Amino acid sequence: MPTVHDWINNPLGIVEDIFAQSNCSPDWETKVLEYFKEKLKDNEAASWVPSLNDVPVHYLKANSLVKFRCFIQDMFDPEFYMGVYETVDPSSKSKVLRSGKYKDVAECGHQVDLNTKNAVTLERQTFYCVPIPGESPWVKESYSCSNPARVVPSTSYAPCRHKRSYEEDEDMETQPHKQKEQLAGPQGTTDIHGSGDPKRLETEAPSSLSNAASGCSSPLDLNFPLPGEKGPACLVKVYEEWELFKVNDILEVYGILSVDPVLSVISEDKDSSLVDPMDCTESVEEQRVHCPPASLVPRLHMLYAHRLQHNNPLLPPAASEASSGFLNDVVSVRGELLGYLTHVLLGDALAAEYLILHLISTVYARRDVLPLGKFTLNLSGCPHNSTYTEQLYRVIQQLIPSSFRLGMSLHNMNNLRLVPRKDYTANRLLSGVLQLAPNTSLFLDETQLEQGQLDSTGVRNITALGNLISWQKVDYDFNYHQMEFPCNINVLIASEGKSLLPFLTPCLPCTPHSPPQCDCHVRLQPQLAPPNLEQYISTIQVSLSPSLLNKFRIYLSLLRTLDYSISEEVTKAVEDDFVEMRKDDPQSISAEDLHRLLVVARLLSLSVGHTTLSRDRWMRAKHLETLRTNRTEQQKCVNGNEP
Repeated sequence: MPTVHDWINNPLGIVEDIFAQSNCSPDWETKVLEYFKEKLKDNEAASWVPSLNDVPVHYLKANSLVKFRCFIQDMFDPEFYMGVYETVDPSSKSKVLRSGKYKDVAECGHQVDLNTKNAVTLERQTFYCVPIPGESPWVKESYSCSNPARVVPSTSYAPCRHKRSYEEDEDMETQPHKQKEQLAGPQGTTDIHGSGDPKRLETEAPSSLSNAASGCSSPLDLNFPLPGEKGPACLVKVYEEWELFKVNDILEVYGILSVDPVLSVISEDKDSSLVDPMDCTESVEEQRVHCPPASLVPRLHMLYAHRLQHNNPLLPPAASEASSGFLNDVVSVRGELLGYLTHVLLGDALAAEYLILHLISTVYARRDVLPLGKFTLNLSGCPHNSTYTEQLYRVIQQLIPSSFRLGMSLHNMNNLRLVPRKDYTANRLLSGVLQLAPNTSLFLDETQLEQGQLDSTGVRNITALGNLISWQKVDYDFNYHQMEFPCNINVLIASEGKSLLPFLTPCLPCTPHSPPQCDCHVRLQPQLAPPNLEQYISTIQVSLSPSLLNKFRIYLSLLRTLDYSISEEVTKAVEDDFVEMRKDDPQSISAEDLHRLLVVARLLSLSVGHTTLSRDRWMRAKHLETLRTNRTEQQKCVNGNEP
């Protein structure tokens, strides 16, 4: 029987053995997939598979089994390959059928008979995959620590210098510091891409999000959605059921690593001026993008992959498996989290309540164009000339798996590419800041707003943010048309006054929709005034034990996955209550207010582990909304010019 050494270090040997024993039976491919799926069912065995997220490519053995936790940034056109080919021994003239599956290059010491009738041409799909955008440092570290796989430097090619692992390489920096400073805003924070960790990875994306004068991509542009992101990019070759996956999915892929130096030679030959353009239908730019050097963008031939419901390493892949035990402690964990966030929000317990509801919200369904479950929160009253919003973002980043902080400065709005755009010259989808994985937290910092004029790019970016807030969609730019991509991104807006996004976003003449409104606006009322905000927040974070912090992380991720329902009895009671509230003053509550009340009630129920709405939770939701609206009205009286 094959050992662990065989199926991890030499998976192609397993594939070739099964193919040879099949006698050209068509079910040999199924046997290969079943073999590796069976091996990977054992979590301990799967943990011994090296990860591209943690180990640099040059430390991995060519043609070995590796895994990659990734995000589908783009899908290229299908390609043809030799599924079965025949080799001829020059001396004996004997012929042998070989499989070309899971390979980029035919590896054989014999001649290939290109004229044989036994050759079979097949089709495969290529996904361009990158690390999950904005993945938090604690997530990366936790996954890395849970993977005991150890590797030795690969001898498939000789690097030009000694390279360190992703976690050890502190000096590699190809991303210009200037762009980070621009995105960070006046506070100078360098963690706008959501990874806030000084550690640097081996490969880093160059600047690609500022609008370029030409439509051509740089050949070394790894096309990461967020600026400053680091890590490997990979061309994943998919052989079966590729229609089950779509752009922006997050996956864990197990496949055979291909870093053959020949692939780099092919890439260089395509760039050569000696290549006759008439011999190839692809442009030079497309060739560079679709066939980059394997040392920079390795190939991964997929054997098995599953779409990730989440990327929280503290939960099993199917989060429901952990729900039964954890839900027994959910009330106590919620109480601890409420206290923690109350301290972070300077003693404001009401704002802390709504922040919890925001962090566990998710789009669970769509009814026509309306995304159900979204809960965009506008937290106003944030100090303008301070680092408070930066500190608040760092707290949130420590709690959730993926996040990104976008400073809404005039420069960012006029220069960033928020919406992905199709580059027809290179035949690729150029990434944008809003190309994010499901359940990513987007922190919009409006305290960086300043006077000035939005240009056409700025107007498009503000419109894209408005569409995201209102409809949870991003309209990707395909030049001649726009294509709607539904998304599930939690948007938190930190502002000095009430968010100005509804007033900045132009009303589109072709749609009847009003300007975007946040689902909920909470005015921050600090009960504390620490002299040094940064030190205050830092002290709160340090005082939090690692075990309690992990409970918070499990709590916020797990509750997003719970199902929820309302019984007919409670539905009738809510309807009667709504009629009663409108009896004396029909203007006192609108249908929109009722919708928000139902969302708050749903999230309140889930926050204590209840999957159905009770009368008590409904009354609690009404009480919270009364407190919030009273605070808003009081603020209008004090500061009548607040939007």
